[in-house]
Formats: sequence, structure tokens, C-alpha cells
Amino acid sequence: MIRVLALTRYDRNGASSRLRTFQYQSYFRDQAVDFVIAPFVNQQALISRYDSGKYSILDLTRSVLQRVKRIWNRGAYDLLWIEKETIPWLPFIAEKAVLSGKRYVLDYDDATFHNFDLHPRAWVRRVYGRKIDQLMAGATLVVAGNTYLADRAKKAGAPWVEIVPTVVNYPLYVERSQAAITSTNGNSNNRRKRVVWVGTPYTVKYLIDLTDDFQQLAKQESFTLRVIGGGTIEMPGVDVECLDWQEATEVERISECDIGIMPLRSTPWERGKCGYKLIQYMACGLPVVASDVGVNSEIVSDGINGFLVGSGSSWLESLRQLLTNGALRKQMGTEGEKIVEARFNLETSAIRLAGLLKSATLKDLSKSMSAI
Repeated sequence: MIRVLALTRYDRNGASSRLRTFQYQSYFRDQAVDFVIAPFVNQQALISRYDSGKYSILDLTRSVLQRVKRIWNRGAYDLLWIEKETIPWLPFIAEKAVLSGKRYVLDYDDATFHNFDLHPRAWVRRVYGRKIDQLMAGATLVVAGNTYLADRAKKAGAPWVEIVPTVVNYPLYVERSQAAITSTNGNSNNRRKRVVWVGTPYTVKYLIDLTDDFQQLAKQESFTLRVIGGGTIEMPGVDVECLDWQEATEVERISECDIGIMPLRSTPWERGKCGYKLIQYMACGLPVVASDVGVNSEIVSDGINGFLVGSGSSWLESLRQLLTNGALRKQMGTEGEKIVEARFNLETSAIRLAGLLKSATLKDLSKSMSAI
């Protein structure tokens, strides 16, 4: 049995922490990995950020002090498992000081490094631009959610890099989605078709980018746009249904829909995304439509389990085709379920990730630390 201190960015309400760390907790017990989770930002602070657009100075101060205390008492653990960075907003020299003499694993499901190296302010780029690269170089292991993130870690000099995609508890999705379909009398042709998007108030901008497309589509076809977790949005001429995100009902609310979408902008930040929305939709048996950006093109096989929308293709046409063709929706949804079961299943991922963490405790610490 190894003991791991998981230093996450958020508690369960933060998607990245819930999916990259929390959901593994029960599975790891069977893999001889005992870990304690210590979030940097608590639920109240995260809600405050969504409401006001920023963290309060008091919340940040408390978070930093609690994180330093946790790391100071790290002697009881064999390994630190860190989401993105140890202490956000502090320079690398501070990270180096608190990590000295300890094996650590870094986990990335976003291109966090672009928060610094592509920042509009020159002083931020100068002070923080190489922070994440330096952390990667000193890590025993870097776990990346996709190829884009893994390539960055390798270029930074990380001695050991593994790709572990973001995954779902597939059997649970099947159980809950079937229950949701049964409770609504199946995918009835008598109800208005639903196109679903799941996200946060910070990512809903990608959906708003499609306003013109949805307005044109609404003139041709009858449908409801279900927005989960994005706050209240308006699209004149489009039937928009805005729902709060809740972990307990997320699967059911997705399963009640007919098509799942993941629009993105084509920038370096978006190329670091791990496509979790698509995996969720597919686990619920929905066909998907996604921007042909980053890992989306690795998850979606165009014309097989959904459609990829690139510079030469159309959201309007892809959505119209799926809305009007029930057989195609079913066929693509079935293909998507097969992909999730084979490649994005929590149980299989847990066995692999637990093995990586156990192997990391056996690595020569001096080789990693010499890089920083």
C-alpha cells in the first residue's frame, strides 16, 4: 500500500478535480493506493468566482496558507499527486522550495502553461512564462490528458510522460441514461428534439459563438437548446432551456437529449482541452457535433459517431442532418458508446493510473530533482 497526497485545484464541484482525481478514490483502494485529497480552492470560493468573476483576496490567502501547511506535513506520504501546480499564482522558486526532496506527479487536463507564456502582460510572461515547464522538468511523472499536453511536457524536459485521458464511469452512465430514457418513454418522436451543451459560465462563450447558426437552424427545424451549467443565456428566436449543473442529475439531463455539441475556438488554449463533454455525450448514447480542434478530432470519427466541423464545414448542416434523421442519430450514438467503453472507461483507467503512481514511488528521486 502506498500513501498519496492529492493536491487538487478544486473540490468535487470543480470538473477537472472531480474527473482527474476524486472519481478514482474508491477504485484505488482495490489497487493498494491510499490517498488523501486536499483541494486548493473550496466550494464556497469557487461559487464566489463563478458569481463575481474572480476570487477574493481573503479566499486566496486562506487557500495558500492551507496548501503550505499541507505540504509542510507531507512526510506521511510516499508521493505528491499535483493537479497543474502546487500553489497557483506563486512563482516557480516558491514551488521549488516547498517541493524540495519529495517525489511528485503532475496532472494536466488543460494547457495551463498558456495562462503564463501567452499572457498579454509582458511581466507575467517574464516571471511566470516557464513556471509550468520547470515544474514538469522536475516531476517524477507527468500525466497528460492528451497528446498536445504530453508533447509540451516532453519538450520541457519531463523525464517520464504518460497520456491518461479524462474518463467516465461508463456502467453508471449506462444505468442512469437508460433510467432517464425509460422515465421519458424513450426517445419519443412526439417531443421536441433537444441539442445539449454542458459547461460553465466561463466556457459558455464557445456556445454563444454559434448564435447565428442556431438562429438559422431554428427557422428550419424545431428543437430546444439545453444549456447545462452555463448560466442564463439568450438567443433571440431560439428555444433555449438553461439548467443549473448538479452532479447527481447531470447524466439524466444529458440522456434526455438527442445531440451533444462541443464548439471550440482554434487557439493554443483550446488545443489543450481533453474533450470530456464529448465523452459524456457518447456515454449517454448521443451522436456528437464538435469543432475540429485539438483532441476532438481523436475522439470523433467524422461520419461515424458524429460530425467534426472545420473551416470548410457547417454547424448548421451537421445539426440539421442529425435533427431530421433518427436512424442516423441512433447509429452514431451506438458507435459512440462503443468508443467510450473501449477507450474512456473509469475502471480500466483506474488500474493503469494506480500502477503509474506506484511505479513513480520507486523512481530515483535525484534524477527528477536535478532538473530543477
